Amino acid sequence: MADRQRRLVVGAIIVDDLAAPTRVLACRRTRPEAIAGQWEFPGGKVEPGETPAAALVREIAEELSVAIEVGAELLDAAGGRWPIDERYELALLLAALAPGETAVAGSDHDELRWLTGATLDTVDWLPADLRALPRLRALLERERGFA
Repeated sequence: MADRQRRLVVGAIIVDDLAAPTRVLACRRTRPEAIAGQWEFPGGKVEPGETPAAALVREIAEELSVAIEVGAELLDAAGGRWPIDERYELALLLAALAPGETAVAGSDHDELRWLTGATLDTVDWLPADLRALPRLRALLERERGFA
């Protein structure tokens, strides 16, 4: 990121409870071919003029056909966002399904799975999401949730 700023991508860490999360929703990619079969926190690129939270609400509605409530951002140990590569950085935001909503796999994902802190390592995560697992595990295993 020497001369230009990375483009922002958002990912939803969809948890069972924003106040005291114990499980997170993982989604298995169907495309592009290079990452098909790997697991991620769903989301996508932030469009010009869009806030990260608004982008996340839009992307999750498109990918999982659900409404979400957006919570706090999960930052890296240095208090920053997660680099993807030289062009993109990832903002991971906690989210919860809106009351009455049930996520369904669509064209971007062929399987959805709820994981606990103990089962986070049972799927093959995309590299950018994989880096966030230690902080997420600590969050899921805390008695009081994210403060």
